[in-house]
Amino acid sequence: MTTQEIEHQFLNISLTDRAAIIQRLTKNITKSGKGITKTAGVCGGEACIAGTRIAVWLLVEAQQLGITEAQLLQDYPHITAADLVNAWTYAEAYPEEIAVVIRANNEAA
Repeated sequence: MTTQEIEHQFLNISLTDRAAIIQRLTKNITKSGKGITKTAGVCGGEACIAGTRIAVWLLVEAQQLGITEAQLLQDYPHITAADLVNAWTYAEAYPEEIAVVIRANNEAA
């Protein structure tokens, strides 16, 4: 079954069932994720995918520029879909922090 076929079937079920599926998938994905860490001396202490130097703000900015999750996973083959879920969750929890870092990065460029 292709991703498009799955998406088509997913969009044809009730909102309640979609929400339940998303909850189960998110729970399964985040259990295997490395999490988000802030380490002094690594990427300026900004929030990163644990064990990497990939900053959450960088992923968020890429997404804002229209880069898909599939492309991010291809560009960064050592991260997983769970890592992206963790990054999006962190960014949603700390939107001002992410916005400030993106702004600062763009002003420095």
